[in-house]
Amino acid sequence: MTNTALITGASRGLGLALARSLAGAGWNLVLTARGAADLERVAAELGATAIPGDVTEAGHVQRLAQAAPRLDLLVNNASDLGVTPLPPLAGYPLEAFRTLLETNVTAPLALLQATLPALRAAGGAVVNVTSDAATGAYEGWGGYGATKAALEQLSNVLAAEEPGLRVWWVDPGEMNTRMLADAVGAEEAASAADPAKVATALHDLVKARPASGKVSLQ
Repeated sequence: MTNTALITGASRGLGLALARSLAGAGWNLVLTARGAADLERVAAELGATAIPGDVTEAGHVQRLAQAAPRLDLLVNNASDLGVTPLPPLAGYPLEAFRTLLETNVTAPLALLQATLPALRAAGGAVVNVTSDAATGAYEGWGGYGATKAALEQLSNVLAAEEPGLRVWWVDPGEMNTRMLADAVGAEEAASAADPAKVATALHDLVKARPASGKVSLQ
């Protein structure tokens, strides 16, 4: 039976690179991102199902779950950087922080809850993409880092509560993506890792299926 993966944030960066890697191995893919045009192009390239939308919207989460009645892999990759230029916590706009929590923490949990029956039935796996900002004290990264720390603990508890699944919270390291360029500038981002190389390591993780836990791909 063909494996099925649901990947959020799949129109660019690591999500796109992982989708390409899995498609090359014959996986059935359900892909989502906010940019409909880019997502449709990716889906056409990979023979995947494209469901554009915002993962913070309950109706969209339900559409995604319905599109994958059998699910072997959920990849919560979509996330937001928050306010740029990156502000110190002393001046972080609280409404923007609430929005960031909704995107980076609540939405992955909502999607997990919606797809859990399918994941349980398949003995599937969950990849929650986090960051070294979850544990490192990097000036300006407090808002984003706090959300990723919350996602890591959510993953940690999920692994304990769902022993029939594999749950990995993955720090991919710095990658040459639009998000990193927005944070540190295009010139510095250009020296970071190619998302395709990181995706290969992530695909290897999925194939090896080690015990649940935190994984660093740096």
